[in-house]
Amino acid sequence: MTTSQDESPTAPTTPTAPKLTGPEPTGPTSVPEHQHPAPKITGPEPTGEHAEPEPESGPLPLDSITLTGLRATAHHGVFEHERTEGQDFVIDVTVWLDFAAAAASDALERTIHYGVLAEEVVAAVQRDPVDLIETVAERIAAVVLEHRPARRVRVTLHKPSAPITVPFADVAVTITRARP
Repeated sequence: MTTSQDESPTAPTTPTAPKLTGPEPTGPTSVPEHQHPAPKITGPEPTGEHAEPEPESGPLPLDSITLTGLRATAHHGVFEHERTEGQDFVIDVTVWLDFAAAAASDALERTIHYGVLAEEVVAAVQRDPVDLIETVAERIAAVVLEHRPARRVRVTLHKPSAPITVPFADVAVTITRARP
């Protein structure tokens, strides 16, 4: 194959990982990491579970409370055995709010009591069986957003014993909702 100076063979392009740019380390390798300027990351923004949700309007509060691995036994599902026998569900919740007033006053009532929130989330999963875990995730989000300081919530509802006929580790739905 011949190419001119302006032409190059074309190859399929594939997405590339973000590139680190910045000064190359110089001198002995024993220089502590904190003395080197931090590299800048360029490239595509993170997506999926690694990306922060975009605010629908106004700035997203930087503060959050995260509850990970809450467990509840409930009777959700489309099959009769799911309704009669029940199964375990695992819930992860992140709620965004502004901690400034609570931190300045050291007053629990100016934030969300995460112990109470955990109990409310588990109760929301345990009540009123429905067919879809998507419906349960919406219910959880609504419970979280009832708290006045809550601005936005991300709920992941895992159904690790879902009736799937092939080997799997987990199935989950994730939703993000914000106060209107």
